[in-house]
Amino acid sequence: MLAFIARRLATATLVLLVATFIMYVLVALSGDPLADLREQNTPEAQQKMAFRTKNMQLDVPVPLRYLSWLAGVFRGDLGISKNGEDVASMVGSAMTATLQLVVIATVLGAVIGITIGIVSALRQYSAFDHAITFAAFVCFSLPLFWVATMLKQYVAIEFNTWLKDPTIPIGVIAAIAVLAGLLWAAVFTGSAKLRLSAFAIGLVSTGAVLFFLSETHWFADPGLGLPFIAIVSLLAAAGLALLISGYEHPRPLYAALAAAAVGILLYLPLQSLLADPSVLELLGFALLTVVVCAAIGYGVGGLLRRQAIPLAIASGLFTAALIFVDRLLQAWDSYSASVNGRPIATIGSATPNYTGDFWHVSLDAATHLLLPTLALILVGLASHSRYSRASMLEVMNQDYVRTARAKGLPERTVIVKHAFRNGMIPITTILALDFAGVVGGAVVTESVFGWKGMGSLFTKALHEVDPLPVMGFFLVVGISIVLWNMIADVAYAYLDPRIRLS
Repeated sequence: MLAFIARRLATATLVLLVATFIMYVLVALSGDPLADLREQNTPEAQQKMAFRTKNMQLDVPVPLRYLSWLAGVFRGDLGISKNGEDVASMVGSAMTATLQLVVIATVLGAVIGITIGIVSALRQYSAFDHAITFAAFVCFSLPLFWVATMLKQYVAIEFNTWLKDPTIPIGVIAAIAVLAGLLWAAVFTGSAKLRLSAFAIGLVSTGAVLFFLSETHWFADPGLGLPFIAIVSLLAAAGLALLISGYEHPRPLYAALAAAAVGILLYLPLQSLLADPSVLELLGFALLTVVVCAAIGYGVGGLLRRQAIPLAIASGLFTAALIFVDRLLQAWDSYSASVNGRPIATIGSATPNYTGDFWHVSLDAATHLLLPTLALILVGLASHSRYSRASMLEVMNQDYVRTARAKGLPERTVIVKHAFRNGMIPITTILALDFAGVVGGAVVTESVFGWKGMGSLFTKALHEVDPLPVMGFFLVVGISIVLWNMIADVAYAYLDPRIRLS
């Protein structure tokens, strides 16, 4: 593997050198960096032109300028921008904003899209499959700027107005309940009686929940509460354990349930510890959760510890996440009042000059992230669902899957341990490109929502004919692409034992 990585790094270095040279020449020749100063007929303008010419080495041929920039890169110096700013600081600040914006959307879009695609493949040509296919093509064809504008209008402006009296009309409740019932009926396969039962359960449960939330004005002061956390965490632990390990060997199931139960029992004692925590304290709690859940999995798992330990850790972290969200929502009412009752933001990454405890600052960041994250997820999950569906359908028709079924293996084992693992190989390539492109930012989204990220840095520097910020952007994105493609290659060997890196 070390020889493989060394070869890939050597090849990637040569590719990066050629790519950076081409990019530098194109940006340097794309316009006149002195155009704004040539329009001014003042002595100060002449002095500024002389200073900028010397600072940007405009009197030096472009190839020599590139070699000077490259030498600075090897010294760890990305240079000074057209306006006298340090490019390394500009890239670092922009990358922080971009990662905050795009990473969450990329991860959620990938997880949701792959899940939907797998379920759609397992329900091929069903009503659910046709509905998901239609929705995916609609989302894929929508312009991102239009989606972002609609979200600002209806999920922010109209929703903030609705929060003054958050009651849901009966007609809206009925329509959403019918759609939920149809969705549940489409997911389930089997007899008409079973699908009708799923429709009825989805209809009644959704209608009852929405009616309860409307009558209690839950959206004005939301929260989860201990009963909800207990039910959801136990159901999630049981569902994950049954999906991964099955019901034939119950010890992993017991470990997952025990980890969730410990988190439920600690709900009340944790409230005082979470009054105003720091990030380091929360990371410490998360690490402690992993250690305790690993011990539970080791003790309860018996001979199936290799399955029980990760299941217990996943169950414990999920319960901890529910407790975190519940504590965050407890600050919603006071946060909403502090921003004049309009909590969902439409522009920027934070409310100017906003101060408060950890939960209020976190809510402020979350409400500013909500709309751009939704926009990126809606546009991105369509491609993920299509790729994962096609990959799973191809794998499900392979000989080894038919052999696994012929051997009498449970369908859960066939899907999870045979089809899904091999079906992830093409998806890994797509995910590697997505995560590599995360550093590049989202130009349209950043523009619509007023984020000062990598996309904004790139477009501004390109418009001003400022090569060094563009090269800083290009260098970071290029290195990211190289590293993520290498990670994808290593992941291939893990997913498919037939692949050897040698």
